Amino acid sequence: MQTHEARLEALRAELGRRGLDGFVIPISDEHMSEYVGGYAQRLGWLTGFGGSAGTAVVLKDRAAIFVDGRYTIQVREQVDGRLYEYQSVPQTSPAAWLGEHAARGARIGYDAWLHAKPWADGVAKALEAKGASLVAVDSNPIDAVWQDRPVPSAALAVPHADAHAGQSVAEKRAMLAQWLTDNGADAAVVTALDGVAWLLNMRGADVDRTPVALSFVVAHADGTVDLFIAPEKVDAALVAHLGNAVRVQDRAAFVPALTALAGKTVAVDPERSVAAVFHALEGAGARVLTLTDPTVLPKARKNPVEQAGHRAAQARDGAAVSRFLHWLSVAAPKGGETELSAAARLHAEREKTGLLKDLSFDTISGAGPNAAIPHYRVDEQSNRAIAPGSVYLVDSGGQYLDGTTDITRTVWIGPGEAPAEVKDRFTRVLKGHIALDQAVFPQGTPGGALDSFARQFLWAAGLDYAHGTGHGVGSFLAVHEGPQRIAKASGAQAGTGQGLLPGMILSNEPGYYKAGEYGIRIENLILVEERMIAGAEGAFCGFETLTFVPIDRALVDVALLTPAERAWWNDYHARTQALLAPLLEGEDRAWLEAACAPI
Repeated sequence: MQTHEARLEALRAELGRRGLDGFVIPISDEHMSEYVGGYAQRLGWLTGFGGSAGTAVVLKDRAAIFVDGRYTIQVREQVDGRLYEYQSVPQTSPAAWLGEHAARGARIGYDAWLHAKPWADGVAKALEAKGASLVAVDSNPIDAVWQDRPVPSAALAVPHADAHAGQSVAEKRAMLAQWLTDNGADAAVVTALDGVAWLLNMRGADVDRTPVALSFVVAHADGTVDLFIAPEKVDAALVAHLGNAVRVQDRAAFVPALTALAGKTVAVDPERSVAAVFHALEGAGARVLTLTDPTVLPKARKNPVEQAGHRAAQARDGAAVSRFLHWLSVAAPKGGETELSAAARLHAEREKTGLLKDLSFDTISGAGPNAAIPHYRVDEQSNRAIAPGSVYLVDSGGQYLDGTTDITRTVWIGPGEAPAEVKDRFTRVLKGHIALDQAVFPQGTPGGALDSFARQFLWAAGLDYAHGTGHGVGSFLAVHEGPQRIAKASGAQAGTGQGLLPGMILSNEPGYYKAGEYGIRIENLILVEERMIAGAEGAFCGFETLTFVPIDRALVDVALLTPAERAWWNDYHARTQALLAPLLEGEDRAWLEAACAPI
């Protein structure tokens, strides 16, 4: 097996053969996905980094890896600092770093099938100022040196029933056709995998933890759609489901189809479509309209059927997580349990539902100092014992046909009481969680405007956390779904500028992390709903809580809670008991009742 140093040397040799002085390696695929199939895990193969967001830049004599605050600790544990400089985003960026370190006249390569056009334009501009250039490669040089690279999945794409989708393919095609007419466009290109899946009520198994099928769509103003997908992924059931108005074509025909749109007006989303799509259309003489993918907003605003399905999935999932937490409360204080054994037990409890299709992401099972890594992913090398007298954090979720779940619970592993500092931090996180859960705001308020609701009690003590407070969640789709988000970062790219609208599902997950010691996060999913307020001037919204699982009272400093916060706690746990008790039996139900007792 090649070392990461040998892989870096092999890449540099390949770049030399191609006359390139550098290359940029993102975590991405041809669909700008957050989670990608094994065949597209180029950054992980090259560097060893296992996070879901990051970029490396390789030059002849130096290299750097760029991650945000979620991965500050993880990148140092997984990536050799002798080979790569650690760079923090947004304090710097690949464009800024290249602008500083690329030599005059350098040719820096990039794969136009893995980057958005605005990114490519920005990097090209930064390099131009140095007398260097950004060059689109004909084929990815990493693929040339990655000898055992996995092949793309050949799993069948399958219909997603209207009973779960709440809207037919025909209705969605008609909506998109009307959107095209309204915007004066002949066609729209949809390349985001969850967008294709939503539009065609189609699911797949091509990306771990996300039920999508590798495919592209070109939708036309006459209501017809061209679906580009590998032939081996299509069977008669899918063809019948899609209907005559959806033309199924080989994935290899996608670029020729773009070229055939010469002279047409075509809508493309610059944030969700790779630069290569723009190159093909513009090169053919099409008129490109840069507009947000028309599937994004209707996909984010769950219809009544999807909302009902999600509530059912949450109850089922909440019972599974509660069974796990009961088991943990008995087993962990005895010693002998590990991050991996706990994650396996939680997976097994979800499997007992008989309806689990997959996890919605790799379970974050963090004991002690590993809990201080927000997006920690346990493996055999990092696996840590869950020690009695410590903090344990578990962030997990399930994929069910009727909904996607995501929940984090932080618990104290006895015996003994949690230290006062840990209780203080946990309670401040809890107070922020409650404040966001109870927020009332004008409809359309950007998610970023609510972020400080969750941070205020940490800020008052000079504390903070380096991740967003809330992300959108799909309906048997991606666990991270735009465009809605609750976070400090501003701008459309972060999604914080999107107004919150009824039907959107988000997470509510403030946290606190003390590096090398412990981490805390409390996460529920919440649904944006209209609020009727007497005398209100305009439409207002609030949140319906969707996740119901007990929160660990052993970590709460009750003296820090106001009467209103105690009332929230007692109401939340009364509702949790009412929902889950019928789904639990024996000792599990007794544990639930004790965990839900009023404070």
